[in-house]
Parts: sequence; C-alpha cells; structure tokens
Amino acid sequence: MTSSPVLIAGAGIGGLSVALTLHQIGVPCVVFESVPELKPLGVGINLQPNAVRELYELGFGPALLDTIGIQTREWALVGLNGHDVYTEPRGLHAGYHWPQYSVHRGKLQMLLYQAALERLGADAIRTGVKVTGYRNHADNRGVTALLQNRAGERFEAEGSLLIAADGLHSAVRQQMHPTQPPIQWGGAIMWRGVTRGTPIRTGASFVGLGTHKHRVVFYPISSPDPHTGLADINWIAEITVNNSGGWPDGDWNKQVKHADFMHHFEQWNYDWIDIPAMLRGASEVFEYPMIDRDPVSTWRDGNTALLGDAAHVMYPTGSNGASQAIVDARVLGAAMLQHGVTGDALQDYDARLCPEISPLILRNRGAGPFGLLNLIDDRCGGVFDNIDDVVPKAERDDFMHKYKVAAGFAADRLNSAASIITPGSKVAPAPSHGLAKC
Repeated sequence: MTSSPVLIAGAGIGGLSVALTLHQIGVPCVVFESVPELKPLGVGINLQPNAVRELYELGFGPALLDTIGIQTREWALVGLNGHDVYTEPRGLHAGYHWPQYSVHRGKLQMLLYQAALERLGADAIRTGVKVTGYRNHADNRGVTALLQNRAGERFEAEGSLLIAADGLHSAVRQQMHPTQPPIQWGGAIMWRGVTRGTPIRTGASFVGLGTHKHRVVFYPISSPDPHTGLADINWIAEITVNNSGGWPDGDWNKQVKHADFMHHFEQWNYDWIDIPAMLRGASEVFEYPMIDRDPVSTWRDGNTALLGDAAHVMYPTGSNGASQAIVDARVLGAAMLQHGVTGDALQDYDARLCPEISPLILRNRGAGPFGLLNLIDDRCGGVFDNIDDVVPKAERDDFMHKYKVAAGFAADRLNSAASIITPGSKVAPAPSHGLAKC
C-alpha cells in the first residue's frame, strides 16, 4: 500500500532541503510553491560548516558548491577608523572538517531545485499553488492542506504530515499562532547589492566595517575571473534609525537609487577599500528593513510543523538563517527515522530544535556576533588605537565562541558529532490515508 505523501509548503532552501532529505530516507512528498516559476532571486548568504556538512551528505560536494560560491577563509570586524576589531579564519582554515561557503542565495535554491526535479520527478514540485491553511485530522492520522492557485481557485490535498517552510509571511504559522505579535523591526535599514570588484585581504574574507548602528558588510560570492581578477562582491550597507513609528514604507523589498542612501557612506574611503566606489558599482540596489519575529512556544500542531523562516525568521547578523533551515530539514528526517512518518516525529523535531533555536533569534536581534561592536561603542564610543585596551583578546574570543555554540557550529562539537542521518538509512512510510488531490 502506498503511503500518503508528506506535504511541504514552500520551495525555498528549507522546503527543498526537506524534500531532498525525505527522498533520501525513502519518504514520498509533494512540494507546493506559490510562485509560478522559480528564479535565482536574492543576494549573497553564508552557509556555515554545520549546513555544508548536511549538503555534502545530500550529495552536494565541493564540485557543485564551488560553482555557486566561494569557500570563505576569514571573518573580520573592522572599526570605523579602519583598525581590526576581531579576525579569525573560517571553515577548513579554522580546523573544521567542512568549509564555510559564501554563495548567491538564488543559485543555491536553483541547485537544490534542479536536484529535486531529477531525484523526485517533476510532479513532486507543484508551482503556482499556495498553502493557505490546514486541518489536522481528528484521528491524528493525517492532515489536509488548504490550497489556492494563481487563479484564486481553492482545493485541498491529503497528506500524512504538513511541513510549512513558507517563510516570513507563513499562512500556516499564522493559523498555528493566531495571536503572534506582528513582524518586529528594530530600526535597522539595509541596502544590498552586488558589485564586480577585486577581493581584498585573503581574497575570500567576510568583512564587517563600522559601528553597530552604521556599518557595511561585504564578501565575495564568486571566484575571481582568471583574466581580470574581478569577482562578484556582495555588500550590505546598514544604518539604524528610530523605529518608534514602525516601518514607514510598507514595501519589504524595493529597488532604490544610489542617491537614496549614499550620503550615509560618502566619507568611507580607506587606503585598502573605497566603500563609496563599491556601493556605486552595483547595477541594482534593493532596500530592506532588518526584521524578525518573536519566538513561539512550539513549531508543531498535531501533524503539522513549521520549518526554516516560518519557524524562526531571524536577523541576518549571524549568517545562519539558511544554514539553520538546512539543519532543520535534517533533524526532521532523523526524527522520522526514529518515529516513522508520524506526529511523534514532529514532536521530537520540535523538542530538539524549538527550545534551542528560539534564544538564537533574540541573540541575533541583539546583534549576534556583531555585538562586539556594541561593546566597543559602549566602552570608547567606537574610537580606539589598540583594540586590546578596549576589549581584551580573551574576551573577544569568548564572545565569539559562545555565539558559535549557540548557533550550532562550534568547531570542536561539530567535528566530533555523529551524522544527523546515518548514510543509507530508510524509513517505512506511514500507512495510506488518501492520496494528494490536486
């Protein structure tokens, strides 16, 4: 008897990681994606070694990941005076067994999408269909997903479980937590772009420059062209303003002109980097508020669970949003291996991750690893000659180690940890309770 499939809301990085994981462990699934056609949209993101390990175990090794990004060698914070605050090697150079990657988010999504089409078949991913809600079955033997297509037609699908990886504006989360507070904006405004330029420092460095309320972050997301030496440099320019009136625009993602924000950074020209030139070099610039949602008490309701941004959208200060979505998918798969395709598996998944990741949302809201800049601002107004006189090295190292432990990618723990999913493991599907009707 063929089991009822697991239903997945959203074909982003989280949803596709779930689909690929379920296929790997022998669980049938169907993905519903609201957009009619997936395109490589977005900007640069970082994949921490804990997520890269999981991608490797899904079959995406360096030969593939090197085509969509670059292995990160260094993470550096630099004060507004141009002096280093904190630097450390990253990935393989820091002793991890797996690299850290700086990649284009859209290229990663398309890599996962093409693999899902090849492994699961085209019928397993249904575009132009949005999950608008759900009904858990009274006998706890399945779930009904409420669907709507681009024409506004409503219909339903029956599944064994529903995994909602439908992002910041998740309809499933809204139903699960109808009294949740609105999206939280702390006052930070980000402008993001990609510029062709020459990589600096190690050639694969992630650099945060400025103060906790006024900074630029930049890093290459491609290998340098062998002829020109130029690479794609992803950058984020950010200021923090008074947020008492709320986000004034209502548009969460809009293209803007350079003149709208360049005046905040015109004087940021150093002998090692010309920030105004880098910002002007982007052909397109997009403006975003830095937003998150307050943690919720649970990611699970019966046979339905939240995953990725639907569960834990967080400030990008820790570079672990996409990484955590990938890890979520793997922990979910491990729970199914232990408990079957059941609500008990979702309960286990929720118990393993929700209490651990919810504090990370608040830690990132408090600036995450960029909190070092807060310390400097508090102690010396952001101006210093010798960083050791302001925040001693031992204190800086301890601060960063605590963040890595909280975010799940401390090198010693990760290197010694067993695989989340043992290679070759399979789970028997749950008994059939009806096929998806679309």
